[in-house]
Amino acid sequence: MTRRFLFVLGSARSDGNTELLAREAAAQLPPDVEQHWIDLAALDVPEFEDLRHDSDHLRPTEGPVAELLDATLAATDIVIASPLYWYTVSASTKRYLDYWSGWLRTPGLDFHDTMTGRTLWGVTALAHDEFEVADPLVGTLNHSAAYMRMRFGGVLLGNGSKPGDVRKDTEALARAKTFFAQEAPLARFPYEQEGEEG
Repeated sequence: MTRRFLFVLGSARSDGNTELLAREAAAQLPPDVEQHWIDLAALDVPEFEDLRHDSDHLRPTEGPVAELLDATLAATDIVIASPLYWYTVSASTKRYLDYWSGWLRTPGLDFHDTMTGRTLWGVTALAHDEFEVADPLVGTLNHSAAYMRMRFGGVLLGNGSKPGDVRKDTEALARAKTFFAQEAPLARFPYEQEGEEG
């Protein structure tokens, strides 16, 4: 299968540090790798409604949710590019992941089986020099991938607060050069043992 990268931009502002870092990493991908970029701030995505105890979710056929679903299903690799907002992903990114819950319960979609074996990546910029503060964001993405039995390539972290600051983080820019070239292991919950399928 030809690799298709979906970049989901979850920042509240365009051309922010997270997007700059994601684009730096994306520039290193081979030319035959497809790239699709979606800016969540530019989509009018409604709040997710949890229907699991009331009725089945219906597959959207048009509008921003349908666009997100179709792009997600088409991707071999999904890159969540969200700044660190209150130590986790942004609200728009969380809403996107909430929709995964509905897609899991959409008849005929087989969302879980479709996503199994695909790869989730993360990119984030944060104002702290101590990257440990991003552990909740990393955990959110790792655990989401583990639940879906996806691979998880980790999170490319960079330092930046004011627009363009991440360009000064030479270590982050160096990591971006090889970020997508690494082998992404199967995501696991902390309680799972190596080799355990869970």
